[in-house]
Amino acid sequence: MKNVGVIGAGSWGTALAITLSNKGHSVKIWDLDETHLNELAENRENVRYLPGIKFSDNLQVAFTTEESISGADIVLFSAPAQHFRSALSGALPYLTDDMVAVNVAKGIEQGSLKRMSEIAEELAPSLKYVVLSGPSHAEEVGAAMPTTVAVASKDKKLAEYIQDVFITERFRVYTADDVVGIELGGSLKNIIALGAGISDGMGFGDNAKAALMTRGLAEMKRLGRALGADDATFLGLAGVGDLIVTCTSMHSRNRRCGIMIGEGMDPKEATEKVGMVVEGMFTAVAAKQLAEKVGVEMPITFGINDVIDGKIDARSAVEKLMTRDKKNELD
Repeated sequence: MKNVGVIGAGSWGTALAITLSNKGHSVKIWDLDETHLNELAENRENVRYLPGIKFSDNLQVAFTTEESISGADIVLFSAPAQHFRSALSGALPYLTDDMVAVNVAKGIEQGSLKRMSEIAEELAPSLKYVVLSGPSHAEEVGAAMPTTVAVASKDKKLAEYIQDVFITERFRVYTADDVVGIELGGSLKNIIALGAGISDGMGFGDNAKAALMTRGLAEMKRLGRALGADDATFLGLAGVGDLIVTCTSMHSRNRRCGIMIGEGMDPKEATEKVGMVVEGMFTAVAAKQLAEKVGVEMPITFGINDVIDGKIDARSAVEKLMTRDKKNELD
């Protein structure tokens, strides 16, 4: 059994902390929000984000970053993608060479246009880094419903190590070596889920959603190919798997936000109403800039970004997409 420090006590960080502690690992979870930490300690559950699932004795609340990381074998970073840099920076003084960092944030950093592994490489070049991604709603993982994810690292042995630590009878873990593809798949699917929600909110049917998901997957592969990812990764858990679950479930905050936008709500108001970080709203901006930088065509991503920015309304964006020049599907 391992000692695990968890940075970020949102729904996903809590769900993984519960999964690991129920397996017998010793887990300490920390968050920037001290009020939230006090609630966790008092209630022995995350009433705010994951109500009804009690903590085991193996899961303890830490009140400082140092307390959560001290003595850990593994440090799990579950801060939102736009805050991963600050979370890692805050943890660096307490990280030792033998600790393994596992990141579960899904996004591309605005401004730098970097993936989370690139931020880790910038701040801590010798960090033992693993990314975990896949179709995994926190509500279901916390309740021990069957879930399958993938972990990837440049070091095959590190991925296999994390596979062994995390895998349970209800949480199956596969290994991969395509860090770029795994990170891009988890990031870009959130943008397409926003689009799927917008489509639902406008009252469109299954045909429209299937088109968005399929052509959205083509965009994901296109950008991935330009950045050195393996096409096959996007047909796996972190690609099409996560795309399906995020575009079709009401657990998906990105889809829920999109539905409200499709119904006519201002994007900023919709984001606030969701009550949690909607990663796709940030990633859409970064993905558009990244696509422009490397010269990749991503019309769905660009259209969703324009809706978010208020440059065009959702219905006009759909019309623009549907009336583009004729193409061969596989071009």
